[in-house]
Amino acid sequence: MATPAPAPLPRLRTAVRESVGGLPRTFWWLWTSTLVNRLGSFVVTFLTLYLTTTRGFSPAVAGLVVSAFGLGGVFGAIGGGVLADRLGRRPTLLAAQSLAALTTVLLGYTTQPELIALVAALLGLTSNAARPAISAIMADLVPGADRVRAFSLNYWAVNIGFAVSASVAGALSAHGYLLLFYGDAITTLLCAVVVFLRIPETRPERAVPQETAAEPGVGLGTVFRDGPFISLVGLTFLLSMVIGLGQIALPVVMGRQGYSASQFGLVVAVNGALIVLVQIPATRMIKGRSRTGVLVAASLLFGLGMALCGLAGSMAFYALTVGVWTLGEIIWTPVNQALVAELSPVHGRGRYQGVFSLAWQVSAFLAPLAAGAMLAGWGAGSVWTTCALLGLLAAGGYVALTRGRSGRHLAAARAAQAAPAAQLAQTAQAVQAVQADRAAPPGASVTGASVTGTSATGATESRADNSDATAPACS
Repeated sequence: MATPAPAPLPRLRTAVRESVGGLPRTFWWLWTSTLVNRLGSFVVTFLTLYLTTTRGFSPAVAGLVVSAFGLGGVFGAIGGGVLADRLGRRPTLLAAQSLAALTTVLLGYTTQPELIALVAALLGLTSNAARPAISAIMADLVPGADRVRAFSLNYWAVNIGFAVSASVAGALSAHGYLLLFYGDAITTLLCAVVVFLRIPETRPERAVPQETAAEPGVGLGTVFRDGPFISLVGLTFLLSMVIGLGQIALPVVMGRQGYSASQFGLVVAVNGALIVLVQIPATRMIKGRSRTGVLVAASLLFGLGMALCGLAGSMAFYALTVGVWTLGEIIWTPVNQALVAELSPVHGRGRYQGVFSLAWQVSAFLAPLAAGAMLAGWGAGSVWTTCALLGLLAAGGYVALTRGRSGRHLAAARAAQAAPAAQLAQTAQAVQAVQADRAAPPGASVTGASVTGTSATGATESRADNSDATAPACS
């Protein structure tokens, strides 16, 4: 009697279910909107090249314009976070994306350097104002146990979109850069359309007056006085500086060694390819492992990957260095973002996500200046050494953050966000009812939950029921 062959299909189904199952339908619509937006993220990627080739600006002027974009993002992150808490996630997201699309087209027609810098700052403000709202929606919708997976899937979509948009933008630019501005604006508007049609408001409402009076208000001052959270922002800033310094120094160093732009492109393509291929299985591998261990390992991989650039002398070695720090990025990003959501109080998620975004916006402003100064004054070795030290410092910081008093603060935050079963059921019912009401023809009655009062916008700390949880990404 023949021995039956192993059946890989059930194992594959199990792996897929563990990776993408159990998340609410609304999350997948948000995921889809992110993918659509990133598929057209042409302008920021090619902004420096556009300014130096089409507009004829010097690298210094182009650098100032890019810095203006980053500076606008600082204000956009804070403002978007405050608006997401005050007005709601949905109106903030719709307004930010609509204005970003308009500003993108305007930038394509602006010719004077001063005006280009101003419009670039406005684009940085509007495009980054959407980010706290997106992160807050995910924190509202997805329960704590599934957040690492949800943020990992969202990051996966970002990198799939980036990989596609970079290649498409190269082809479109051959026919004129104005196509890039229009293409970017159109995909941003399509993202807003998906949000308008499929994503209801998720901001938790304070349903009981007595609770409202008892709960302290969450202002920006509250966020900046939250020691463990600000420590997390600082650690994120350290690692974002490692990424920023490396991204500025690597093309300069490879160019000095005689490598072409296309060879540099092949090396950095390792980053996107690894994330697309490894992000999902890596998330499954770190599930249930020590969060401190994952964050420390990621920090060390960041520092090691950049430090190895000082020894690189071939394309293969440079590709290896990119692979090392990319592995750190893969395991660090979802765990770190889930930690941000965990530390954010329910009614202050927008503000907390906005302040967290400062780590990236400030590093986007400072890293080019710091890398340029170090390359000019002390050489590439100073950049790689600084990156290694920052990685070590971040590793030690994560150990301190998750132990002792800060560790107890994290445990208390996790307990405070554990919603009772009745609230979870009400939330799932409310989100389903909003979606069903939008899908029904005019005049038709929607059976099930009543979408009135606080039910339609109640706290969405949990997943929807199983029928929504298993919805595919493109449903």
